[in-house]
This record gives sequence, structure tokens and C-alpha cells, in this order.
Amino acid sequence: MKKLFTIGYEQAKSEAVIGELKRAGVGLVVDTRAVAASRRPGFSKRQLAAGLDDAGIGYLHLQKLGTPKEGRDAARSGNLTKLFDIYERHLATPEANEQLDELAALARSGRPVCLLCYERDVAQCHRRRIAELVCERTGIDVRHLAAPLFS
Repeated sequence: MKKLFTIGYEQAKSEAVIGELKRAGVGLVVDTRAVAASRRPGFSKRQLAAGLDDAGIGYLHLQKLGTPKEGRDAARSGNLTKLFDIYERHLATPEANEQLDELAALARSGRPVCLLCYERDVAQCHRRRIAELVCERTGIDVRHLAAPLFS
């Protein structure tokens, strides 16, 4: 059965995240960050894509599925209600809808896809909403992954 996965890399090393993706059988990571840059080693776009490629996992950045700056600011201030309100408005844009369609087609293809973002807790991340929408469009189940915490 086809599955859609999600993972957040907060409090995990890139090797642990890639290991979790491999264990789950993920074939393609879809980066859902608006800005695919990170201060965390191994998680900026080029580094992440290279590490995934070495592990035999594809990488795709769907930037228009990322949270707009106003939403990221709300998340940093702890206002999740505002974050999700902003994100719902963002999802109504033609650009975000086009990338949701692209993501749904990838999920339907049978290649195991995993949505990636920063937040470890999917309940605090916009990728939860993306996964819900893809599931509604495709009927595919979602499974949220978590890499081992670094110590």
C-alpha cells in the first residue's frame, strides 16, 4: 500500500534522519521549507540533497508549500493559531495549489515520498496540513517519522 511519510529534523543529526528515511523505505524527500537553508549541519538544500543522494534517496524542494515569513514569525513567537491561519490563506494561492497537485501526483506514483521540515512535533508544523491535503486528494495513508534525538 502507498504511504506518505513526514519527518522533522529538529534535535536530530542528518545521519539519523537519513537512517530513519532509509529504514522506512523512502524514495523521495520533498522539502517543504520556504527557505531551504539551515544553521544545522547537513540540512541546507545542497548538503541535504547530496546526503540523500549518497543514500539512494531523491530530493525535491517544493518552496511554494513552505510557510510564508509572516507565518514563520508567528511560529517563532509561539502563536500556532496565527501560523495555521496564515498557512491556510497561503494554501489558497495558485502557486501553492500547483505544488500540492505536483505532490499528490508524486504520492500516487507509488514512490515512497516523505515531507521534510524542521519541527520535530508534526502537530506544530505546516507539513501536517500538507499531508492531510495529499491524503484527501489521494486516499494514501500518512505516517509521521521521528529520527533518534542527538545527545
